[in-house]
Amino acid sequence: GLVLTNFHVIKGADEITVRLSDKREYRGKVMGVDPKTDLAVLRFEPDHDLRVATLGDSDALRVGEWAIAIGNPFGLDQTVTVGVISATGRSDVGVATYENFIQTDASINPGNSGGPLINLKGQVVGINTAIVAAGQGIGFAIPINMVKRVVDQLVEKGKVVRGWLGVALQPLSPELAQTLGVTGGGALVASTIPGSPAAAAGLQQGDVIVGYDKTPIEDYRQLQRLVADTPVGKTVTLQVLRKKQKIDVTAKVAEVPD
Repeated sequence: GLVLTNFHVIKGADEITVRLSDKREYRGKVMGVDPKTDLAVLRFEPDHDLRVATLGDSDALRVGEWAIAIGNPFGLDQTVTVGVISATGRSDVGVATYENFIQTDASINPGNSGGPLINLKGQVVGINTAIVAAGQGIGFAIPINMVKRVVDQLVEKGKVVRGWLGVALQPLSPELAQTLGVTGGGALVASTIPGSPAAAAGLQQGDVIVGYDKTPIEDYRQLQRLVADTPVGKTVTLQVLRKKQKIDVTAKVAEVPD
């Protein structure tokens, strides 16, 4: 009886009704929500066996492969639209704190939110979440691998525990990268929060984090996601460019404060 949907679909609801494709209706209960990824898990008590959606592997998606979106656009129940995966790893969409969206041209409209994005094997590879209202054929879905990590914690704890270093980051423009001697990607440290793991590790304003436990950093959003997914209490090694010199800095990841 577990149902996966978007947080913005059930936000502020006094009561929730779950309606299945056979028109049966049940009272739904919120198990947990995560506004930072715009996800929510509901539960209802079914009185018969349910056919459960199979979750796929969104990391295996390739641009150009078929994508099928299912949802309830404008109240038109059980609508299926077809397109392709247009891109992966989209951020700066502006709908969630942690963004790593799949972009698709399968038609997604208001009412599709919370519905599945499916591959040709019938596996759910994403949760349809957002659209670009001014454009056509530009819809976004949360990758199912990102969803799995969040859902497991919501079911077990009712909330998501994320890792935290305590750095304020800013994008690395080409001009800044040239000035600081950065040849690839990276995340520029704007400041550290007093008493945070970053401050204790000695990270400084102007440092450029170019690696996180040997994973090359492309931009600050990727670093945000990597830190958030790190277990609390784990010690990590940051590869840092400081005054054009590469150094290793170790830090102990803490839980993100409220």
